[in-house]
Amino acid sequence: MEHFLEPTKLAPILRLQKSQGKKVVFTNGVFDLLHLGHVTYLKEARKQGDLLVVGLNSDASVKRIKGPLKPLLPLEERAEMLLALDCVDYVSFFGEDDPYNIINILKPDVLVKGGDWAIDKIIGADLVKSWGGKVMNIPVVEGRSTTNLIEIVKDRYGKK
Repeated sequence: MEHFLEPTKLAPILRLQKSQGKKVVFTNGVFDLLHLGHVTYLKEARKQGDLLVVGLNSDASVKRIKGPLKPLLPLEERAEMLLALDCVDYVSFFGEDDPYNIINILKPDVLVKGGDWAIDKIIGADLVKSWGGKVMNIPVVEGRSTTNLIEIVKDRYGKK
């Protein structure tokens, strides 16, 4: 997966793209079970610039944040699924519990999170604004989440 890169290897590629006038959009998350909510969100995020970079929480980071049963899919599989979407140009990853450091390394022009995040609570917003970038949120698709999918599976197949 040539477009799945460590942040320090992706940063010079993005600097070159930006020097050629491209606007880099960054978002991040777990993206464990890809669903309509994710796809709709990522398509909308991509419309905010020329390149969309998705930062994925590492498996260890997901376990710390979401508990020992997650992620359902390992990092490499989550990355490959995201890269199969036309709207995603690059995927990177971070081992910390939040994306602050990867945002500082990649220096996107636009930072995007879901509508369930208030602008003033988006991690890295201060960084992006400090170099003249834009921070925004995109409305979530109601009823479409990984948690909802897991509940549907449990309801339909977990009770015999």
